Amino acid sequence: MGFAQTEEEWAKRAAMHLKIELKRAEVTYEELAERLKAHGFSETKASITNKLARATMSAHFLLASLVAIGKKDIVLEDV
Repeated sequence: MGFAQTEEEWAKRAAMHLKIELKRAEVTYEELAERLKAHGFSETKASITNKLARATMSAHFLLASLVAIGKKDIVLEDV
């Protein structure tokens, strides 16, 4: 598939990657919001839904989310 070529494509792929990882970990948006509190975030189910639907999340949100669900590594070619 190769790496994304545009900023929009990077954003969409990052959002899709997080959605896939949440499904794999069987973590809901509501549970993610609760887990992110331990990492200094004050998110809600609605705010997470909006970020992923619009693909407008920050890099620090993505990384904290992956840590919160127990993901230890990222293979960039998978994004």
